Amino acid sequence: MKPIFSLVFLVALFACKAQKKEQDVPLTPDQKKHVLTPIVTGIEVPWGMDWLDDKTMIVTERSGGIFLVKDGVKTEVSHPIKVYARNQGGMLDVKVHPKYAENGWIYFTFSSTKGDDQGANTELIRAKINNNQLVEIQSLYKATPNTSRSHHFGSRIVFDAKGDLYFTVGDRGNHDENPQFISRDGGKVYRLKEDGSIPTDNPFVHVENSKPAVYSYGHRNPQGMTVHPVTGEIWVHEHGPRGGDEINVIKKGANYGWPVITYGINYNGTIITNETKKDGMEQPLYYWVPSIAPSGMTFVTSNNYPEWKNHLLVGSLVFQYVEFLKIENNQVVYREKIAENIGRVRDVRQGPDGFIYVAVEGKGIFKIEPTKN
Repeated sequence: MKPIFSLVFLVALFACKAQKKEQDVPLTPDQKKHVLTPIVTGIEVPWGMDWLDDKTMIVTERSGGIFLVKDGVKTEVSHPIKVYARNQGGMLDVKVHPKYAENGWIYFTFSSTKGDDQGANTELIRAKINNNQLVEIQSLYKATPNTSRSHHFGSRIVFDAKGDLYFTVGDRGNHDENPQFISRDGGKVYRLKEDGSIPTDNPFVHVENSKPAVYSYGHRNPQGMTVHPVTGEIWVHEHGPRGGDEINVIKKGANYGWPVITYGINYNGTIITNETKKDGMEQPLYYWVPSIAPSGMTFVTSNNYPEWKNHLLVGSLVFQYVEFLKIENNQVVYREKIAENIGRVRDVRQGPDGFIYVAVEGKGIFKIEPTKN
């Protein structure tokens, strides 16, 4: 048995090295010192954040909490939502409607036990806030089936320029059955109208036995999603296995390959597949080997950081920094560590004041400010 194990290990190690060489863009330390200013503490795992107005932030906490933060003071929002807070499951993302000032809608994803099966799956809802309570709660989408597996829920939410809503659900730890089949939830990017109805031009609306909300498939566990400020394209990053975290530009009806193709290997060092490319499956814009465990992602559009403008910031859970990625012609040409050793970065967003905010597990929310010369 030892020679077989050694051969597998060496093949896996060689694969990782080859991938790293192919995707090699050096990662440099922070070239410009930045100041990290604490905004709020006492939120153990701040999973998602957005703004109701110029001064009021809304933050989700994985164990089930929802908080409003203003002038450094947090106020809990009460709600009746039953959250499956186990391992990676819990209260997940939050997104404020682009016309919130007019309609008051706020969108959430969370791990939901709704349904007949044991366990949970990802649900998308919308609600309003009145007197620090969630009211008018509406369920827009509930992925099925429930499973007791407590990982790969996704889930991020964005709106495109037309007002359509996109959100993600991970493969729920079932990569053999979910990601490659449009008849099943999991391992997908979904598109809905703001009220939860299905856009008539979704790619699989007229495909028999399909999930008509599906927009793209073949994903593993997407936990970052943002809109390109120039092209309006939806960009997603997703966790790979051991190696092979990816950034993907989402195309209507496209298959992103998991688990048929991947640049990663199993956590025990064995090979998932020998294929990294296949006809009919999209290649990532970028992939990380080794994995950084990406979570949260935003394009910078603010003049507060002229060197970052129209480029990406991505949080790293495992290496505990924010990564800057300079993009030219849909290629990563430069990488830099920002806010090193800050802790497990769960989300990265640009606020209405043009500053970058970082949600850090066990610490809270920080603002990144350039050093004044």
